Amino acid sequence: METGTTDGLAWARFAPQGVAAAGVVVLHGADSRKESHFDFARACAAGGLAALAFDARGHGESGGALDGRAVDDVALMADVLRARGGVSAVGLRGSSMGGYFALVAATGARAGAVVAICPASAVGLSVGVRAQRFGFAADRDAVVGLLGRHDETDAARALDAAAVPVLLLHAEGDEVVPVELSRALHAAAPGSELVVVCGGHHRSIQHDPELQGMAVRWLGRALGA
Repeated sequence: METGTTDGLAWARFAPQGVAAAGVVVLHGADSRKESHFDFARACAAGGLAALAFDARGHGESGGALDGRAVDDVALMADVLRARGGVSAVGLRGSSMGGYFALVAATGARAGAVVAICPASAVGLSVGVRAQRFGFAADRDAVVGLLGRHDETDAARALDAAAVPVLLLHAEGDEVVPVELSRALHAAAPGSELVVVCGGHHRSIQHDPELQGMAVRWLGRALGA
C-alpha cells in the first residue's frame, strides 16, 4: 500500500500483483473515511484492479472542510491513480454521499464505469448540511451551492446517453437513503444495472464480501480489464 497527500487530500493506493490494466477510485460516505473501504480496495487489488481510496475534505486525514471543490477532487484523485498506478481506464465506486459524487463527478473524472451504492441525493445532502446533521467540517454555502448545481438524476441520464456503464446497488432495508432513489435513477438511465438486496441496512452492501466480489468483477468487465 502506498499513501500520500495531493492538494490536501489524503489517499491510499492498493496495487495488484503484476501490471494493472485498470483502476478504481473509492469514495466514502458522509462522516466516514478512506480506511472504512480498505476492504473493498484490497478486493480490487486481489481481482487485478488498482484502487485508490481517499479522504474527502473535512474527513479523516484530509482535514479542512468539504467545499465547492468536491466534484473536482474526484477528478483529481482519478488523475493521481492514473499517474501512480499506471492505468488509463478508471472507474468510480462510491457509497451514500460517495455514491452521489461518483455519479455527478464521473464525466469530469473521465470515468469508464460507475458503481453507486445506496447513493444519496443532492436534496437529501443539502438538507443535512444546512441543518448541520453531519459531523464533518463543511463550508455550508459552498457545499449547498455545489449540490444545487449537480443533480444525480441528470448525471445518470448523461452517463446513460454517453454509454458509460453504471451499476446501482441498494439494500431494500436502507433506513437512511430510501431504495426508491436508486429505482428512480435506474428508470432515468435504463441502460444502468440495478441490484436491490432484500433486507440489509444503509451500510450492509458496502462490506458484504459476495457483493464486493460482484462489483470488482463488474468493474473489471466494464473497464476492459
